[in-house]
Amino acid sequence: MGKRKEFDLDDERLSCLGRALSSPVRIQMLRLLTRQELNVNEISELLSIPQSSAAANVKLLEEAGLVSCQLQTATRGQMKVCRIDPQEITVLMKTVSDAEKTEYISMPIGHFVDYQVVPTCGIVTEKGRIGEEDEPRCFFDPERVKAQLIWLGAGYLEYRFPNQFLEKGDVREVELSAEVCSEDHDYNMDYPSDITLWINGIEAATWTCPSDFGGRRGTFNPDWWPDKNTQYGVLKKWQIRKNGTFLDGKMICGRSLEEYGLARDPYITIRIGVREDAKHPGGLNLFGEGFGDYKQNIVLKVTYE
Repeated sequence: MGKRKEFDLDDERLSCLGRALSSPVRIQMLRLLTRQELNVNEISELLSIPQSSAAANVKLLEEAGLVSCQLQTATRGQMKVCRIDPQEITVLMKTVSDAEKTEYISMPIGHFVDYQVVPTCGIVTEKGRIGEEDEPRCFFDPERVKAQLIWLGAGYLEYRFPNQFLEKGDVREVELSAEVCSEDHDYNMDYPSDITLWINGIEAATWTCPSDFGGRRGTFNPDWWPDKNTQYGVLKKWQIRKNGTFLDGKMICGRSLEEYGLARDPYITIRIGVREDAKHPGGLNLFGEGFGDYKQNIVLKVTYE
């Protein structure tokens, strides 16, 4: 609790937020949850609505990132306990200028074309595990394309993005965003990892993640996912512009768009992982839209004129 969430008019999550806030019943639920945590049955009783209705509305609030839920042991089985997630939401009334155009390419995290992994490692979908945990062979499994969370103790994952956007105008900025964190057994709040992004084989920027995050449920994690495991990451944004390379808007080096050779092949190669000589070789968790705190895959955002 206590997080602040920010949206602008280009944010794909804004419509989900608007839908969640469009119902008087869901507004009443949020009012109740500002006072205390409640389970779905309690919400149903307090609002005098069917339990199935309460559960469906809670799910919409979860998808919008307004509420987070955690399974707890009850007298009979388990119950879903809900709480307000952000304390503040800001909608920025801004967008790219009319002279600019923006294109988004969303890459499911299971669509990697190459990898190198060292245990601990594994892949899960929204419904369950793919293959055996800590067995690198599962990364060959055709079901990997359904992945919603991938973790590796060392190594990398590599993807190829189409680059037809280069023909549409003068590219001003290319941004790659993904939700990531470190990887340790279960979760570990004190476990740094140097997570690096490479573009066409060129190192763009490295971020030192402080933790393999846990201790609370990830906003979009399915109910079956154990509390003791990694729960959420941080949404990181690597940007390459005409004047240099940036991480979350902060300039890292002067390497420009042109130097990455985006038109060299019919695709752009994106690799995310941990260098073999990293100071903090703490592995990687990569989240899809069905896990963690952000309902997105790996997203390539292109702004051009």
